[in-house]
Amino acid sequence: MNLLKSTGTIAGLTLVSRVFGFVRDIMLARILGAGAAADAWQLAFQLPNIFRRLFAEGAFSAAFVPLFNRKMEADDDRTAAQNFAIDVLSVFVPLLLVFSAVMMLAMPGIIWLIDDFGRGGRMDDFSVSLARITFPYLGLISITTLFAAILNSLSRFAAAAAAPIMLNICMITALLASYWINDGNDPRQTAYFLATAVAAAGLVQMLWLYYWARKTGFRFPLKMPRFNADVKELGILILPAVFGAGIYQISRFIDLFFLGRLPEGSFVYLAMADRLNQLPLGIIGIALGTAILPALSRFIAKDDLGGAQRLQSNAIELGMLLTIPAAIALFFAAGPLVTSFYVGGNFTISDGQTTSAVVAALVVGLPAYVLVKVLIPGFFARKDTKTPVYTAGISLLINITLNLLLIPIYGIKGLAFAGAVAAWCNCAMLYTMLHRRGHFHVEWTLLMRIGRITLSAAGMAVVLIYAAPIGEDLYLGTIWQRVGSITALVSVGGLVYAALAWLTRAVIEPTRCQIVPR
Repeated sequence: MNLLKSTGTIAGLTLVSRVFGFVRDIMLARILGAGAAADAWQLAFQLPNIFRRLFAEGAFSAAFVPLFNRKMEADDDRTAAQNFAIDVLSVFVPLLLVFSAVMMLAMPGIIWLIDDFGRGGRMDDFSVSLARITFPYLGLISITTLFAAILNSLSRFAAAAAAPIMLNICMITALLASYWINDGNDPRQTAYFLATAVAAAGLVQMLWLYYWARKTGFRFPLKMPRFNADVKELGILILPAVFGAGIYQISRFIDLFFLGRLPEGSFVYLAMADRLNQLPLGIIGIALGTAILPALSRFIAKDDLGGAQRLQSNAIELGMLLTIPAAIALFFAAGPLVTSFYVGGNFTISDGQTTSAVVAALVVGLPAYVLVKVLIPGFFARKDTKTPVYTAGISLLINITLNLLLIPIYGIKGLAFAGAVAAWCNCAMLYTMLHRRGHFHVEWTLLMRIGRITLSAAGMAVVLIYAAPIGEDLYLGTIWQRVGSITALVSVGGLVYAALAWLTRAVIEPTRCQIVPR
């Protein structure tokens, strides 16, 4: 497996998706602004997506891939793997239907709970109906995840990485349709258009990956659910994996409860800030975590501990090469970026200033989020989902404690910073456990290279501090002035970092990413 090539395939398509998502959020900010309807929409959209990332993309993939790979290794004609996938799907579909139905029935209570027990001003029929329309997306995208896990196990990453693009296209279409019908003057109607588009996107994504999974030769006939030994083993692995793989999403779910106690617009500020944070996290962290889990599982199945060590070291090196400069650049250029992309229409300068501060707090934890994505497969590939439960539980307690301490003083900025600190704590605990067990250790050469990366990024930060104010008048100008000024700022920062990384020899050698299981 070529880690650089596999990660590049996933990252490239994820980049396309993130760009579409970025366009989507720019339109959302301009059309919906940061008012009550925008808050209701963000809450309705985040609920199924948090469960999706927590259960489907996080826990399910982490538990399913090693078991599926074991079946593939044991049977050359894929019969065992085929039967395992069918058994899982036959149990998965009814459970998702029941869970979705229960959540939709309980939605008034869920909104009431998040809305500071009905005292936050967000508890009404509009918020509940929006959440009910979007929630079926969870069931559809969860089935999609099973097809994606099969394709990823076969090292066919492109189709799954391309699927999120369809969600953003559906939402952009809904925004354009709403603007064409009412010129964006009816935010509630726009929110309903968006909710319907999300549910439709779930169906489109499921059919897309079903087609590509069938192209590999697998078939998925529906049959009566069977809780056989394989399905039970998967269930046992999934439950603790919810906490181990989903610390970030669990933190986000807890954040909803704290956001419901903050002023109007807080849901929007965090969502817009997190879009900038998710751009490098999705491209780098998710891509690396997705790419290394199947290969790491094969190394461990073959008892090739040296290969597993090299794979995770290379993943960390590649991740930090891209993430550290991204985090530092976002920290120092948050103001220009948010102003240029979001401010305008119904999104005011004051909204932009608050969002910029949230971005700066969020990206403090960006390298940690990526490292967690790289370290957790070291446990799941060994079918150890208990240890990440303990580290995730401790990190959650730290997050909640910091929220209680910081939010009364700093508001939403304190909430963002609390999540970043908790992510670093989780990262430190995961690495300590891997190191103590002899599964992975950071070598001196890796530390030296990370130091060079950080030094190069620090040099870039100095340049950004002086360069950002130069285009201050252009960040609120015409669309071409905004695009031109941001492009110039990003280009200067990128060129400085690239030059310093080359001079300090921080740039990764492509041949170091060529890892082939023996």
